[in-house]
Amino acid sequence: MKRYTFFLPVFLLTVVACKNEKKNTDHIIEGKVERDQLSVVTKVPGKIEKILVSEGQHVLKGDTLIILQIPEVAAKEEQAKGALDAAQAQYNMAKKGATDGQIKQLNAKVAGLKEQLDFAEKSLKRLSNLLQDSLVPQQKYDEVYAKYQGAKNQYIAAVAELHDVQNGARVEQQQMALGQKERALGAVNEVSIAAQERFLIAPQDMTIESINLKVGELALAGYAIVAGYLDETTYFRFTLPEQKIANLKPNMQVDIRIPYKDNLVIKAQVATIKALNSYANIATAYPDFDQQESLFEIKVVPVDRIGAKDILTKSNARLDLNTIHAQ
Repeated sequence: MKRYTFFLPVFLLTVVACKNEKKNTDHIIEGKVERDQLSVVTKVPGKIEKILVSEGQHVLKGDTLIILQIPEVAAKEEQAKGALDAAQAQYNMAKKGATDGQIKQLNAKVAGLKEQLDFAEKSLKRLSNLLQDSLVPQQKYDEVYAKYQGAKNQYIAAVAELHDVQNGARVEQQQMALGQKERALGAVNEVSIAAQERFLIAPQDMTIESINLKVGELALAGYAIVAGYLDETTYFRFTLPEQKIANLKPNMQVDIRIPYKDNLVIKAQVATIKALNSYANIATAYPDFDQQESLFEIKVVPVDRIGAKDILTKSNARLDLNTIHAQ
């Protein structure tokens, strides 16, 4: 037993030193640098034709990221344009009415019937005078009068037919043809929009994190082809037990240190404090808490987000609770 008496003081000193070191670092909370994520998806299925960006690249809003190959769009475009041409012709025919040749025929018909009507009217006037002098029988006059009425009715019908032709088809027919035209035009616009979906455009300034498909692979509708981070949405996420959040309040000013940047100090502000529902979301490494305690997630945003955009995502960040107590 004597041989172990020498090591006992050393062991006690080591335990005490570890406790002191832990006590000295209890006020330092480690967390992670985070950014809002963004996924770029495709609306229509197609094969990857070209990839114009690479992982880790910074892109601007409006930059083309991926070009898809969608051969079906070209076929549908031809069909839509053909339907539009047919609908346009139907609408023009309904609006214009008869052809120029048909209008000429009707004009000639009206002119001929007008001459017949004029002749019948003259004949009726002559017989009317002769009938008054009893020079012609009543039967002869009635026959001429019937011919006059027939010529008159034929002339009126021809004039009405010509009038309808000159004004086009019925209003209902014109509206129906116009509806078919607008429907075909909508199909053309739909195909045009689908053709634009060949190009996947960056919706915001972002840094590409991952590209999930390669050239030649099929991208289904709604598939997230490109994922990235929004550079100017930097924030810091910490996990604290309830015993350590007493002095933390929203909108409180704090100092954040970035170890890999030589402990760069960043002025920040507490944005939200919310209960952590899942242990899988713990951001702080080796959090010291009692199993009976609730954990809370602290979101801290830098005052100058543009100045913090160069900090690496998922890197470590440190929050000194002593600086909070001092404020």
